[in-house]
Amino acid sequence: MMLRQRLRARTSGLALVGRVLVFLLACALLWYGAMLVLLAIKVAPGTIDQLSGYRAAFDALAGLQEDDVGDTLRYVAAGAGLLAFLLFGYLALKEIPRPYLARHDLELANEDRGVVTVEPRAIERVAEGAAAGHAAVVATAGRYGGDDLSVGVTIRQAKHTAETLREVQGLIVEALERHGLPLVPINLTLTGFERRTRRELN
Repeated sequence: MMLRQRLRARTSGLALVGRVLVFLLACALLWYGAMLVLLAIKVAPGTIDQLSGYRAAFDALAGLQEDDVGDTLRYVAAGAGLLAFLLFGYLALKEIPRPYLARHDLELANEDRGVVTVEPRAIERVAEGAAAGHAAVVATAGRYGGDDLSVGVTIRQAKHTAETLREVQGLIVEALERHGLPLVPINLTLTGFERRTRRELN
């Protein structure tokens, strides 16, 4: 039987810069799209030009002559174009999703004689065993994701639920430390109550 593995996507801090640029581009497209809508409903072209500045920009660019563009301006334009290509190309690469399997072996030590690793299921068993050691817990299910440890617990009674969960979390932390495993964020979830005590929720 093949266990399903959770996929996660690596994100970069530069991805936010790329999204801001995409947002600004989208705003510009929306703005000039609105200008087209105004033209379609017969708004005066002069009003549209005042809002968008399109005619002024067009006239300025259309009036350029060969003598107006010197060598310095050509070098500046070429450098700006190359810089924009490299920058936007790099940001585009950072936007490409890079999924990876969340479950992987945990490396504890890397020595000359070999590498000490722990399988995800072993870490999950440590957490499940620690949680099951609490008198109020009747069932547990752990899931180690590499960056965090999710543990679902079913308890006997609804009474003192918050206190029970805190105690269970403390037991899991103690078990990880006792086995020499690194501490990761523990997501403790209440998955249910023992069937014969469900009436206590009413």
